[in-house]
Amino acid sequence: MKTGTLRSVALLTAVALGTSGCANLTPGENAAAFGGGAGLLAGGLARAAGMSTGEALATGAAVGAVVAVTTYIVAKHQADERQRQVAAQRGRIASRRIASRSRTTKKKPRYIAVDTVKNGKTSPKAKKAVMIYDTQSGQVVGNNVYDVQSPPSVGSTAKFDTYSAEYVGSGG
Repeated sequence: MKTGTLRSVALLTAVALGTSGCANLTPGENAAAFGGGAGLLAGGLARAAGMSTGEALATGAAVGAVVAVTTYIVAKHQADERQRQVAAQRGRIASRRIASRSRTTKKKPRYIAVDTVKNGKTSPKAKKAVMIYDTQSGQVVGNNVYDVQSPPSVGSTAKFDTYSAEYVGSGG
């Protein structure tokens, strides 16, 4: 591997770690910062691994776009009891519906993203307040509500922190 490439990747990694505490940025600013940084890092790693420049650029652009979209659509806060109850109820309904369809069509997803009610902590820009439901344990995962400015289409998979979840909306 080339020393210059390794130094560049190390510098980008240090910058990414240094800026990871940017909690006061807007979702759009976070998308630009983290999407761009992740894209550069992925492209640098791909180039260091032996990909051609064109392949490395394509890899970096794809990773950057995914990170930017994921970061942009999600803001997070702690749920109240009512939000947990609504998410759990909608999760149970959606999980049963998915289980009946998955017998004939496809594998049941482990995690689903369900709409819950908005509260005083919900961002005024949010179109939906979403929580993650675990279809295997039958419970809401954690206590986080994700304020989504542009909800994914029902049936698509979206990234919420470390969870890849199929978005089911209100589950009905």
